[in-house]
Amino acid sequence: MEGFATLTSVVDNALKQTAQDSGMLLGQELVIAAADLIGTNRQTYFSDLDDVCFVAEITASGEYGGKFFAVFGLRDAICLSSFLLGIPPARINEKRRLAIMESDDADAFAEIINQLVGSFNSVFQPAFANKVHLKVVPPRKFIPEETALTETEPVPDGEYLLFRGRMELPGMEMGNLDILIPRPLAELFDPPREEPEAPAEEEPVAEAPADTAGTDAAAAVEEEALPNDGPPRVLILEDDAGDRQLVRELLQERGFEPVEAGLDADIREIVSRGGVRLVVLGIHNGDDRDMAVCIKIKAIAQGERLPIIMCAREWTRSAVLKAVKYGARDIIVKPYRSDEVLAKVEKVLSAA
Repeated sequence: MEGFATLTSVVDNALKQTAQDSGMLLGQELVIAAADLIGTNRQTYFSDLDDVCFVAEITASGEYGGKFFAVFGLRDAICLSSFLLGIPPARINEKRRLAIMESDDADAFAEIINQLVGSFNSVFQPAFANKVHLKVVPPRKFIPEETALTETEPVPDGEYLLFRGRMELPGMEMGNLDILIPRPLAELFDPPREEPEAPAEEEPVAEAPADTAGTDAAAAVEEEALPNDGPPRVLILEDDAGDRQLVRELLQERGFEPVEAGLDADIREIVSRGGVRLVVLGIHNGDDRDMAVCIKIKAIAQGERLPIIMCAREWTRSAVLKAVKYGARDIIVKPYRSDEVLAKVEKVLSAA
């Protein structure tokens, strides 16, 4: 299908980032191929489905406002959530064959959807000059020949662009990840090209003398209006003084403004000074005390976006799921490596 080259490139990059980020959470090498672009509509798309799927609604706010949708097959959702929960491959295959999705699987899959939207944000925001922000609601199940199509469910009626990327996991037969974007929203992201109009004949007009003083004054006002918030402030919460110093020096060298404290510090007082955009949280073993710090940070943020990167010396899949549930946007395995710390800090900040 013609057109939408810019949007196709952005979606492909977002799918690639999703595979990388989700693969890290799963402990598996997840690959999502470049998407095929297909024009479709709600009736045709859902009539062609022959298996149960999950539909996640993603809201785009800002100058590119609207809703689009991510669609996973049930068996792919079972596979991904089971890997996140640390279930052995033989049992995963059995659950897929029998279409068994338990409550823990549903919780794990919801976290995978959250990870997907975080990955999409990290690509969409810089691609569209930070004029869009994506949020997701929990996915809903669609059962062919059983779930009724209404004007708004499972997606609103209308014309869509379907971006279909094939998923691959070692040793597993996977299906597609479908991204359904309503055509009006797609044209906001990637407006159709307009044919240039022939220039009209105009009478020559004498030029007025240049008002250089006025021009200089306007330039000065524009320059004053430019925001100058200084370097991003990153809060380092870590009990180990050596680790705190290491992370602080890494961030300072990259131009960030680090603020450091132990886990028992008065976090509310630190955040109240303003400017904190990210927390790097060094934890011990993922016990209740560690997770209580996450809860405290989220409560202090009062709904504002204050992402957390959690760092520990050992991560099991269940510990990763627990960290994500408590608000972690990413994880780091200690000892700290400079390239990993800087890459993840910059990625999370770009998506915040």
